[in-house]
Amino acid sequence: MTMGDARALKDKLLEAFNAHDLDLVLQCHSRDAVLVTPGGVAEGHDQIASFYEEIFAGFPDLCMTIWHTVFCTDPAVTEWMLTGTHNGPLVLPSGGVLDGTGRHVAVRGTSACSVGNNKIITHRIYYDQLELYSQLGGELVFDDH
Repeated sequence: MTMGDARALKDKLLEAFNAHDLDLVLQCHSRDAVLVTPGGVAEGHDQIASFYEEIFAGFPDLCMTIWHTVFCTDPAVTEWMLTGTHNGPLVLPSGGVLDGTGRHVAVRGTSACSVGNNKIITHRIYYDQLELYSQLGGELVFDDH
């Protein structure tokens, strides 16, 4: 895959993400792709679809703005900002659900995509969970133990 192909695939994924077009998001991933996030690992189209469905439901106006993308042989790395309003349920890492708070968030992050045969094989997403949850009104609490 050339750098131009990788750029076109990342552009297609960005377009799909910002349109909340789950079918197009999945078209960008191989059937057995792996998505790694701070909240866990999703393997294959079904689990990847569940991840994006939850994010889109929790933030109906979620939008990604790309700051910088580096294309080399592998992986393609992107710095970005996510903005949106938390108006729907959000599944927390604990398994609980946070109902919509109406709060606006702006979260910085980065992702690295490995590609093959014009599809994403692995997609690793990194962001600061504390940055996100503090904007939603969460607090960091330490046990006394």
